[in-house]
Amino acid sequence: MQGWNRAIELIEQDLTAEIEVADLARAALTSEYHFRRMFSSLAGLPISEYIRRRRLTAATAEILEGRAVLDVAFRYGYGSAEAFTRAFKAMHGLNPSQARLPGAVLHSQPQLRFHVRVEGNTDMKHRIEDKPAFRLIGLKARVPLVHEGPNHAIIEFQRGLDPAVTARMLELADADPAGPLSVTDNMEEQRTEGSELDYWHAVASTKPAPPGFDSLEVPAGLWVVFETEGKFPEVLQGMWADAATEWFPANPYRWAPGPEMLSVQVEPGRTHGRGQLWIPIEREDLP
Repeated sequence: MQGWNRAIELIEQDLTAEIEVADLARAALTSEYHFRRMFSSLAGLPISEYIRRRRLTAATAEILEGRAVLDVAFRYGYGSAEAFTRAFKAMHGLNPSQARLPGAVLHSQPQLRFHVRVEGNTDMKHRIEDKPAFRLIGLKARVPLVHEGPNHAIIEFQRGLDPAVTARMLELADADPAGPLSVTDNMEEQRTEGSELDYWHAVASTKPAPPGFDSLEVPAGLWVVFETEGKFPEVLQGMWADAATEWFPANPYRWAPGPEMLSVQVEPGRTHGRGQLWIPIEREDLP
């Protein structure tokens, strides 16, 4: 956590300066990809949005001190007073002039601090797999991200699948994880509620994809595989949060680019399920 807090301090050194996420990742002793992914999971907003809100918080203080809107806008990297006012209003619901009135209610983004939360009451069943290259074969759709509860876009996508097409797809499955898979890939950086991702109904295969199917080549690499069982779908959705907040901080691996695969078995009634979550990983370089 010390490295992550160094990254936060690097942002705070000068909120008016250009900030490169690659520099923040180096301060946190990790890759830019892992830094972006973990930051969104831990903080609940993307790093770009956090920086934007921290800058607007600092800029708001200068507005309240009476500095000219144009001067503040240029100081914090906005090309015009109009662009700054739009961003200001999106955060506060008020324009700068209204913010100066007595009784105006404003918002702010506090500086983040990362801490290790010691609980020890969650037994995360997992294993590390060194997996050869394989191919995902199936059908995909662009859907919004839903952290809790049913994802109605995915439900509608699955309802529209032709059973004959699914049966043909299952004939191609010859690699782990076995059987039908729910796969997420090409996710927007922020990983916030409503952000978009590619959702696949697919199988893992070494065979060529027949006409009419989408396919994705997945290179050889390391995977962490989590297993869980419980109330459906909440227990499955919780695996991603547990991976980010508990497993990754405690283990010498980082999130690697690639698809995330979920193998699910749902019991009759669809209120209880078992699943495996496969996340691509790479070893952290120790300092």
